[in-house]
Amino acid sequence: MRVNRSVKVMLQMFVLLTNDDGIHAPGLSALAAALGDVERTITVAPAEEQSGMSHALTMNRPLRIAEHGDQRWAVTGTPVDCVYVAIHRLCDGMPTVVVSGINKGANLGDDVFYSGTVGAAREAALNGIPALAVSLDLSHGAAALHFDTAGQIAAAVLRRMVDSPLPDGCYLNLNVPNLPLEAVQGVAVCALGKRHYEPLVEEHVDPRGKPYFWIGGHPVGEKMPDGTDGNWIARGYATLTPLGLDNTAVDRLAGAVTWSPPWPIGTYNE
Repeated sequence: MRVNRSVKVMLQMFVLLTNDDGIHAPGLSALAAALGDVERTITVAPAEEQSGMSHALTMNRPLRIAEHGDQRWAVTGTPVDCVYVAIHRLCDGMPTVVVSGINKGANLGDDVFYSGTVGAAREAALNGIPALAVSLDLSHGAAALHFDTAGQIAAAVLRRMVDSPLPDGCYLNLNVPNLPLEAVQGVAVCALGKRHYEPLVEEHVDPRGKPYFWIGGHPVGEKMPDGTDGNWIARGYATLTPLGLDNTAVDRLAGAVTWSPPWPIGTYNE
């Protein structure tokens, strides 16, 4: 029997798995199961949930690493810490690809700036490793969590990444609707939308009479423009968005040239 090239290459991959929901998260287990045919995998994930950590590195306290089975480690830090420690300490060679997820909840639109799931993929890309962030959107209201669906689609995306390697500085953000695989309408390659959250700083008082606060409200304005990730996923499609490392506002460079020195520095109050 002839084996498809992408499948054969994928079987020979060395895959680093991570997430921001923690080493015991069901999404991480589902992702590992979906990639069970890969020759080598290593899992390095936070010891506890680290949602919303974006690209944070732990610089003010030591990190501790604990084994959790064969080729599985928990790190007392952020998702980016996990990728950093994995590729510079725990791996005996550079991984072929890093897959981060499966996050419980979507990472759509502006979420990519806050997400620890996406931050881990970005750290891999910064180190020249192809990367995929995977999230399960929960807005469809299904009682069951279909991490298996997201895992199977992630595996299919990895096969495509073998056939069409990502350019330098590019990584992928995949969101999958919480539906059985057969109910997913397809995979839409699309741009990020805009996803805003209710501004909330909620004050409470602890048992000793001291105030404490919770921040972050519910999403608002979920109807994203046609063609964007939030719009497609609301229609039952998985969404795949290429992201980049260069945040330069290229279309503003020409105008900013007029800001270049010499300036009348020190004359603002004259």
